[in-house]
Amino acid sequence: MKNINRKEFLGLGAVSLLSLWQSTDLLAKSMRTGEGKRIGIIGLDTSHSIAFAKSINGDSSLYRNYKIVAAYPYGTKTIPSATERIPKYIEEIKQYGVKIVGSIDELLREVDVVLLETNDGRLHLEQAEKVFKAGKPLFIDKPLAASYNDAKKIFDLSKKHKVPFFSSSSLRYITGLEDILAGKYGKVLGADVYTPATIDPSHPDFFWYGIHGVEMLFAAMGGGCKSVARTFTVDGDSIVGLWENGRIGTVRGIRKGKTEFGGTVFCEKAVVKLGEFKGYDPLLHKIVEFFDTKVLPFDPIESLEICAFIDAADISKVQNGEIVKLESVIK
Repeated sequence: MKNINRKEFLGLGAVSLLSLWQSTDLLAKSMRTGEGKRIGIIGLDTSHSIAFAKSINGDSSLYRNYKIVAAYPYGTKTIPSATERIPKYIEEIKQYGVKIVGSIDELLREVDVVLLETNDGRLHLEQAEKVFKAGKPLFIDKPLAASYNDAKKIFDLSKKHKVPFFSSSSLRYITGLEDILAGKYGKVLGADVYTPATIDPSHPDFFWYGIHGVEMLFAAMGGGCKSVARTFTVDGDSIVGLWENGRIGTVRGIRKGKTEFGGTVFCEKAVVKLGEFKGYDPLLHKIVEFFDTKVLPFDPIESLEICAFIDAADISKVQNGEIVKLESVIK
């Protein structure tokens, strides 16, 4: 894989990617009325799969008449906290009329679009490649991958096969962010967010669960983070990011005591406290809108930069809180 410098990295924005995808016959076909309504799920090792099926199949008219019709259960086979869920989730998702299939190849023959829900980000590159080769647009649940390098390879495959995708945590749509992004309070000058930050040895720390907080931070701040410094303890983390224009954004990861999602965003006209996390529906509506229109809901450069941010934070941890430039991760 060709290495890229920061200028090229920032050049991978939504406009260039979307213009490439829009040139394909796939896009024209999938935007015809009545086509592209069958969703397949890869991965029943996460509660997201069940929650998504419950919402979408409960009343598909609320979700542009999309319906989840098939699921391939695996998913990780090596993370006990995830694998132990699979037998239970297989039975649960059947209750929503979802067929269980024996392989990703079989799934792809029966669906138009894909939700890649596998809890293990290390598998996303391999699984996404099969979906891209089949020409099926997809949504990749958090984490996009388990490293910046794998995330970059996913973007490369998307461009190679001219198949669009996006990746997001549901926390990107936490209450309050929509008004901020709409400019109601003027420019965002900085943000402090907090998140549960459970760690699993299978993943670099914040790729496992703390990514929810990083997603909130980038949703508020946008791309352009230059450097990261992380303070780590057994009970929690503080990660400080410095953006190109001197703005500061922080993520507090919580591993002891009560855990919640939230934060404060500092804007030109107000200091705004983020509200509650009210579930997956805001994200689901963005997903089915994307399946219909192929228009990305936000600049995909943020997804790549989130992965670089987390890699840099892990390096800073090893270096006892030293400042790590993101360009050292992406070059």
